Amino acid sequence: MGELQIKDVIDIVVVALLLYKTYKMLKGTSVIRVFVGILIFVLIWLLVTFVFQMELLGAIMDKIMNVGVIAIIVLFREEIRRSLSILGSRHNFIMRQFEKLIPSMKTKTDNDDIAKIVEACSNMSKEKVGALIVIENKSDLSDIVKTGEVFTADINSRLIENIFFKNSPLHDGAMIISGDKIIAAACILPVTKNMSVPKELGLRHRAALGVSEVTDAITIVVSEETGNISITKSGKFHLHLSPKDLEIQLAYNKSDNDKSK
Repeated sequence: MGELQIKDVIDIVVVALLLYKTYKMLKGTSVIRVFVGILIFVLIWLLVTFVFQMELLGAIMDKIMNVGVIAIIVLFREEIRRSLSILGSRHNFIMRQFEKLIPSMKTKTDNDDIAKIVEACSNMSKEKVGALIVIENKSDLSDIVKTGEVFTADINSRLIENIFFKNSPLHDGAMIISGDKIIAAACILPVTKNMSVPKELGLRHRAALGVSEVTDAITIVVSEETGNISITKSGKFHLHLSPKDLEIQLAYNKSDNDKSK
């Protein structure tokens, strides 16, 4: 064996980081055991092929590896799609630099709009009216918007409450807010596969967490059972918020977005 070179060290470090990131992404999902099993198989294949140089067994395992790549793509298609969405998000370094050259045309959600959203959520919380509101940041939500009823309206607390009123035809699904406009309602969100979500949280919360895992959107949930207000962002819950807490979180989200531009 030749001497260990700097490129070999970089190669090992990059592979280790990729495996660690993949493990972190899959941790808590139903496929983590399969991922560990695949890792063990790959390690055995490397030992057989490159260390012990067992030609016959190595050839058989080579064939399995070639077919296994296709199987992995099929098995982990949702996780791969999520990773690519995160990679392609405008939160990454390259896109942030590009946005500095070309200013965003998206109108910001201002403090007055935040107050209207908070007022609507506060009223729905008191009446125990379930709601799911997605506020777009930089990630493109056009695929989600297409799943619902598309329209354009100014942000208005009464309009938000009327849309989520139990007898409204649009109360099921999520409302999408982009900039200073409501652009869709009754939209379908991707549901998280995270197995660590508390059992007392329902489908709205799981959908809110799901969209926060694949986009940088912030999602507000008003529980129909308890009236509790929660938000999700970056794959994390912020539960049992007061209207004031919600206002602070939305204002912080706006401030954070302004700084990233």
